[in-house]
Amino acid sequence: MPKAYWIAHVTVTDPDPYALYAKGATEAFEKHGARVLARGGEVVGLEGESRPRNVIIEFDSMEAARACYDSAEYQAAREHRIGAGDAQIMLLEGV
Repeated sequence: MPKAYWIAHVTVTDPDPYALYAKGATEAFEKHGARVLARGGEVVGLEGESRPRNVIIEFDSMEAARACYDSAEYQAAREHRIGAGDAQIMLLEGV
């Protein structure tokens, strides 16, 4: 079964509620066995629009990644992110 990757590109506009999101989301990721591969750090935009915050999180499967996103824990954390920034979040199946 291929792994899955949660990829997020974010511009934070209100850091205080976003911090609450990050705390709650991290707890949800841990509960669902996720492994953070990249978060923060230097970003070099080469083509197209780039955002200052980028995250890559690995899951054992697409089902596990979807279960994390759909979980009550993540959805509660997500409420803090809404309005605290602009985000593009996707799940990508690995090879």
